[in-house]
Amino acid sequence: MSSLHDILRRHVADGSIPGAVGLVARGDDVEVVTVGHQDADGTTPMARDSIFRIASITKPITAAAVLTLVEEGRIGLEDPVDEWLPELSKPMVVRSPAAPVDDVVPADRPITVEDLLSSRAGWGFPSDFSLPAVRALFEVQKDGRAPQAYPDPDTWLAALARVPLLHQPGAAWLYQTCSDLQGILVARASGRTLPEFLAERIFEPLGMTDSAFEVPPAKRHRFTSHYGATDLGALELADAPDGEWAALPAFPSGGGGLVSTADDWLAFARMLLAGGTANGHRLLTPTSVSRMTSNHLTACQRELGFLFLEGQGWGYGGQVDVTPIDPWNVPGRYGWVGGTGTTAHVIPTTSTVTILLTQVAMQSPTPPGVMRDFWRCTAAEGQGLSGGSGRRKSAAP
Repeated sequence: MSSLHDILRRHVADGSIPGAVGLVARGDDVEVVTVGHQDADGTTPMARDSIFRIASITKPITAAAVLTLVEEGRIGLEDPVDEWLPELSKPMVVRSPAAPVDDVVPADRPITVEDLLSSRAGWGFPSDFSLPAVRALFEVQKDGRAPQAYPDPDTWLAALARVPLLHQPGAAWLYQTCSDLQGILVARASGRTLPEFLAERIFEPLGMTDSAFEVPPAKRHRFTSHYGATDLGALELADAPDGEWAALPAFPSGGGGLVSTADDWLAFARMLLAGGTANGHRLLTPTSVSRMTSNHLTACQRELGFLFLEGQGWGYGGQVDVTPIDPWNVPGRYGWVGGTGTTAHVIPTTSTVTILLTQVAMQSPTPPGVMRDFWRCTAAEGQGLSGGSGRRKSAAP
C-alpha cells in the first residue's frame, strides 16, 4: 500500500485535503492508510476510526433497509408508494423537460417502490440544472451537507409534492430525491423513525457502532471537521465536530445524512459480498442483494444521467459499472461517491472493497482528483488479486 500512501500524502501536501483514510479489503486481507489530520489546523492526526460525514454513500444503506421491508412482505416492489406516501398520490409531470412548471399533464401511472429504489420516480437532478422543473426542485431539495436546514419529513414531502415530475415514472434516472423518499418510506412503513430502524436492523447486526445521524459528545474527538474550497483553492471550514451533527436533525436524510467510519462501511460491504449474511445473521436474501447490485437502467437512461454516472449504470442506491471506460471500472462494481469527499465500492468478482474517506466537499458531480487517483491506484494494485492472507496493515501519517 506504499503507493497509495504516497498518493494520498501528495494530496495532503498540496493542500487539497487535510487528511484521508483509505481502506482496501481483498477477501480477508484488509489494508488501511491514514494520512494527515482530522482538521486543517493539524491538531488531531487522522486515525483508522476517525468519523466522517459520508453523504451519498448513505444511499446503499437506505436501499438495503427498504429491501428488508420488501422481504418481510410489508411493501412490494410494484406497490404504488402512495399507500405510505399519500402526498404523492396524484403527481403531475411537465409536458416536456424544458416546459414551464405550470405546463403539466397527469402521470400516466403511479410511482412504485421500485421506481424509488432505481431512482426513476421522476423527481431528481438531471445533467441539465437549468430546466424550470429542476430549478423548482432546488427550492425543496437543498444541499444535504447541512441537515439542520431541512424541515421535518412531512413538511418536506408536502413541498416536494408541489413540484412537478421532470419525467414520467419509470422513464428516466434522476439523482438524489428518490433516496430521501426511500428514507421516509422506511419510517412510515415500519412505524419507526429512520434512525431507529437503521440502528436496529442494519447497524447493530453488522456491528456498525459509529454509524448514525448524529455524533454524541463522547465521540466528537474522533469526528473530522468538514471543509469547502474557495475559488482560489483554499480550504474554509464548513462544519465543526460540534456543528450540524451534534444533534439529531428533524429530517434524517436517507440520501446522505449518515456519519460513519471506514470499518463500519466495510462491514456493510462484506454483508453484500456474502449474499446478505453477516455474523451468522441474514439481513437480505441473495436475490435482494443481486437486485441491489445489478444495473436497472437502459442505455438511454444512462446517457441522460451522464453528468453523474459517466456512462455507467445504477442498481438500488448505488452505481453499477457496466463498461470499462476507465481503468477502475469493472463490470459489476457497485458503490457510489459522497459530496463530502467520500467514496466506497464493492467488486464482487474479486471480493474487493475500496473505501476512501476525506473531509473536503466536492465542488461538482465530477469526482475530484483524489478519488480518481485512489481508484486508479487500487485498481492497479488489485490486478490479479483476490482473497488474501488475513493480514491487517495500517500506514500512519
